[in-house]
This record gives sequence, structure tokens and C-alpha cells, in this order.
Amino acid sequence: MMDEIVHIKSVSHLHELCGFHKPTHPLISIIDVSEWAIPESLVGMRTLTDLYSIGLKDKSCGLQYGRNTYDFDEGVLFFTAPNQVQSVLRAQKKDEIQGWMLFFHPDLIRNMPLGKTIDSYKFFSYDVHEALHLSPAEQKTITDCMNFVRGEISERIDNHSQTVIASSLELLLNLATRYYERQFNTRSAQHSDVVSRFQMLLADYYESGKLAETGMPTIEYFAQRVHLSANYLSDLLKKETGYNAKDQINNYIIDKAKTILLSESESVSGIAYRLGFNYPHYFSRLFKNKTGMTPQEYRQQN
Repeated sequence: MMDEIVHIKSVSHLHELCGFHKPTHPLISIIDVSEWAIPESLVGMRTLTDLYSIGLKDKSCGLQYGRNTYDFDEGVLFFTAPNQVQSVLRAQKKDEIQGWMLFFHPDLIRNMPLGKTIDSYKFFSYDVHEALHLSPAEQKTITDCMNFVRGEISERIDNHSQTVIASSLELLLNLATRYYERQFNTRSAQHSDVVSRFQMLLADYYESGKLAETGMPTIEYFAQRVHLSANYLSDLLKKETGYNAKDQINNYIIDKAKTILLSESESVSGIAYRLGFNYPHYFSRLFKNKTGMTPQEYRQQN
């Protein structure tokens, strides 16, 4: 069984697998983590769900932030999106961990404004060690939102429930965005180190000739080397420098292109291949987008 991936397709399916009562709403459920027991027999099991999840757990869940462990007394908030594979790492007894887990199916928000914007909340793709650490006040606010949703799905299911629930979820996600910005600010020292490492890795990639050999580096290439997810690294760079990872890479390449154009006589096509572009017109398009001129116009005007 451990070699297989268990596919959880619905909220009802989740409840059935975990031994919980049938959910009061077919598309959303909130589970008390203290009631969730995981036997040794399930350790190593992998699951894939069609659900979004938002979870708030206490520090006993043993999460790490990057490569460093932090002794937080406050709750840890984390998010997962559909089609993400997760593994059960260890057994868990009832009351061992305090908190809650909110699960909802995409159909809940598909016809709502949140359905069109949920992909903009990149923290659904953050790694576990990039979870959001909440202060007591933040934890209370988030939990109040959750409790409001709990009330809607357990007491007042009517023609307005889906709209009210979706709006409450959107408020919770917007609060999480605010709190993540606070986390980026309070950990600026660690993040500055990551920015420096990213810039060094980018320079090394260029100096080693990998651009010509293997092409433009991906965000994932750098994320793996600084032990962060691609989305978290990009958001961190945006917060620290004003440019996300893709912009940083493109800006660096264009800066190098400017130097080559003015100091060497190599053709524009040759420069494009040298900088990792398989098709020179892609290079020319990016260069014009960044400078307002084609490479040849830049060379002639300078």
C-alpha cells in the first residue's frame, strides 16, 4: 500500500479515510487536529488530494524554517493546493497536536471571485518549512475567521452560504498575505543572506559558461540551491529587491548583453546563443522590452 498514492477526491472521501463522521457540507470541512490519530501502519503513506487545505498547528508539529529551527510559542499556518503529493512522516496520537485543518474543494469557489484569484496566493505552493508563524494576536484573528466559516457550514446552510463562506476564505487568505509580509520583514537578516546567495549563484552560472551550454537558468535551479521553494524564493526576492526571481534573471542577462554589445563586434545572433537563447528573436524581444530598443539599435546609439 505504501508504494501507491492514495487519491482523495472529495471532502467526504477524506472523512471516510480518516474515520470521521460525514461532513455537514459536501465541499468544505474543518477538522480538529487534536482528534486526528495517525497509526504506525500509515507512516510512509502518500496522498494526493483534489482539495485545498489551510492548517493551523502548534509548535509540537516540529516544522523547520529553511535550514534553521525556531522555537516559536505561537501557531504555525500552512497551505496546500490540489494535486500536491504529501507523505505521512510519523504516527500521531489524539491530543498530541493542537490546531485545526480546513479543507475545501475547488468547486466551492469556482463561480466566485476567489475562484479567479486563488492562483495569486502563491503560499499554497510553499514548502512546509516556509510555513507562516503567527503571533498570538494574528492566530486569534485567523482562528476567528475559521470559526465564522465553521458556523456557516454547521448551522446556516442556505442560498447565501456559499457566497459568505467564499468571502470569509478570501479574507483569511488576504490576512495570510499580510502576515507573510510581516514575516519577510522580521526575518530580513536571513533573507538578505538568501538574496546574496542567489546573486552569487547567478554570477557563477554566467561566469562558468552554463548559459551557452544549458540555456537560461530556471527559478527552480536557484531555489534548490538555497533550500527554498521556487515561489517562496521569488516572493522573497520581490520583497527584498523589488524584483521577483524571473525579473532578476532577465535583468542580469540584459545587463551582460549591454556590455557585450558595446565592447565586442559579435553578431546579435551570436550574443543571443552565448546568453542561452535558442532563438535570437526571443533575445531581441526581451532586450527591447527591457530597454525600449533592439540590440542593434542599442549598439548603434551608444
